[in-house]
Amino acid sequence: MLARLDLALLRLLRTRGHQPPVERVIVSYSRTGEHGALWLALALAGALGSRGVRRRGYRRAFRTVALTYVLTQAAKVATRRARPLIEDLPRLTTTLSNRSYPSAHASTAFAGARALSPLLPARPLFVAATVMALSRPYVGVHYPSDVLAGAAFGVACSDLLP
Repeated sequence: MLARLDLALLRLLRTRGHQPPVERVIVSYSRTGEHGALWLALALAGALGSRGVRRRGYRRAFRTVALTYVLTQAAKVATRRARPLIEDLPRLTTTLSNRSYPSAHASTAFAGARALSPLLPARPLFVAATVMALSRPYVGVHYPSDVLAGAAFGVACSDLLP
């Protein structure tokens, strides 16, 4: 039953809001999340532009995102879930691997948003993280459960990593 719900939600995200200009924006934004790049860049820029306690906070955020990415890759190897393949809805982007669970885009986005929220306004960070996570099933490379698990994993990593 959960697998059917996951597939139904994936189909919904793959068939709604897919005008070419919207697709281009979402695909481009999704690509900024590769390897946690957007969140690493935010943390690095903050570290370079601040001093003292704030600089330490940005450095911690950088470490958190980087470690979350590594741990997510290990989880992908352990779970070995294949990416979705829907014949009538081809993917809008390519991926480096065929491993889907959990979503590294979602985990690094939510780890980054959580780790950066003491330093920057939290609401825009979490909106950006949510859009990043939802972009993955939108482009057809993750099931919704992959991004939900990734988001939870990212928040947990941010809370638990030093």
